[in-house]
Amino acid sequence: MKDPRWQRWLFGLQIPLLPAVSMVLVSIVGGWGWWFFTPLFVFGFIPLLDFVVGDDSSNLPDEALDRLVGSRYHRRLVELYIPLQLSTFLACAWFYGQSDGLGEKLGIIFSAGIVGGVAINAAHELGHKKGRSSERFALVALAQSAYGHFYVEHNRGHHRHVATPEDPASARFGESLWRFLPRTVVGSFTSSIRLETARLKRRGLRFVTPQNFILQGLALTAVLWIAAVLLAGVAIWPFLVAQAAVGIFLLEDVNYLEHYGLRRQRLSNGRYEACQPEHSWNSDHTVSNMFLFQLQRHSDHHANPTREYQVLRSFEDAPDLPTGYSGMLLLATVPWLWRRVMDPKVLAHYDHDRSLVNAG
Repeated sequence: MKDPRWQRWLFGLQIPLLPAVSMVLVSIVGGWGWWFFTPLFVFGFIPLLDFVVGDDSSNLPDEALDRLVGSRYHRRLVELYIPLQLSTFLACAWFYGQSDGLGEKLGIIFSAGIVGGVAINAAHELGHKKGRSSERFALVALAQSAYGHFYVEHNRGHHRHVATPEDPASARFGESLWRFLPRTVVGSFTSSIRLETARLKRRGLRFVTPQNFILQGLALTAVLWIAAVLLAGVAIWPFLVAQAAVGIFLLEDVNYLEHYGLRRQRLSNGRYEACQPEHSWNSDHTVSNMFLFQLQRHSDHHANPTREYQVLRSFEDAPDLPTGYSGMLLLATVPWLWRRVMDPKVLAHYDHDRSLVNAG
């Protein structure tokens, strides 16, 4: 059965092409300001379109959802993001090596970093799929940002502990983005080490082995970064580090907003209740979902982690973000404004019972 929304998912491939627009405009028109086209598009144009177009909370009929599961078309779209991402990364590295102005260099860094950050979303989608090819694609997508351990921690750590104080990637009520960042970066990495060490030990293997996913991710980063250096010169090392930092920041900013203040409650047996749609912030803003392969239907994703993006559903009882991810990412950078908007929404979700929120 054909997906009646099949055209919208093509927009997910536009993000890695945005820096190409800058490259063309810089080459033809001139002026380093064109390098900021990508951040302006993502954090300016997309939120504006979200406001104009509005929400789409509609769900396909159950029979349509069943027939779209395992669709090659939808899977290939996500996989296609990765060669586009890598091509853009190497092209940006080359332009950075040719640039000599600070403004131009910053524009190139942000352009590449945004593409790499959104690529983590592609890795996220593929990382939940079975099969060696999906595993490899996910690790390759993470290589640009040197965040290969995300593949380990997200699937085996975050999804197990989400919306609890034990999860470093679930933001606590009242916690600012700037306090959350060091906690989640360090906590997620150390958690991935523990998880991968335990997995390898069960197989009778040491940590240093070709089967270690974390080491595989680091090796892929080394290969990709060395290729960039061979292409553009050793002097691009600030670009490599800075664009990775931008990508990591975007990922963790998204983590911050996806579960802020929400908590699964402990049962009488001491365990946490099963993850439900109410434990993740949802967003049905149409345009953002088109560009992010419907990542914003995060409530369904956590309740059903293996469900593919084209069949994710919207739930009436899931808490809603006031805007799409692009707008929320910017809002999170201003703690007092974030709390003014989001704290009342968290409390209203729990009928103003502060004992139910995730306060750490």
